[in-house]
Amino acid sequence: MAQNNSPNKTTAKNHRRSRTKFTEDQLNILIKAFNQTPYPSYTTKQKLALEINTEESRIQIWFQNRRARHRVQKRLEPEKDLEASQDQDHPEEKIHGREDRRCRTSYTSSQLHILITAFTNNPYPGIDSREQLAKQIGVPESRVQIWFQNRRSRFHVQKKRDRDELLQQKQDQERNL
Repeated sequence: MAQNNSPNKTTAKNHRRSRTKFTEDQLNILIKAFNQTPYPSYTTKQKLALEINTEESRIQIWFQNRRARHRVQKRLEPEKDLEASQDQDHPEEKIHGREDRRCRTSYTSSQLHILITAFTNNPYPGIDSREQLAKQIGVPESRVQIWFQNRRSRFHVQKKRDRDELLQQKQDQERNL
């Protein structure tokens, strides 16, 4: 099993999860899967998680990191002959249908109230806080993490929109004077 050396409880508010250490066999399985498809479906990630005995969220993070490393390595490689790269036939990536995607998580009003209150107190909760919230509202921690990411994104977009509107109002008032 992938080792997670983090203690169950810590006093730090924003404690980060300890690095997941995969065994050589687990890495071989993950690399083989990555070489087949660098963007696996939710179902594939679940199967891999069962096969190597770890959480699906850890598989998802591993693939994200591997794709990032792959992009950086491609950028660092010397430029190859442009004509040669244009002549190569690249196989079409398989486009997965909606059946392979994770179902949208719906939250009740009481769950949303708890999440919004927590967001107001701390928009960047640590793993311990997210696990506690997940247990409290009855959803996986990974869903809580995604909810906070989406909420922060919406918050920043709304903040920018509000600033732009305020600036526009000031400019309108100055023109009217």
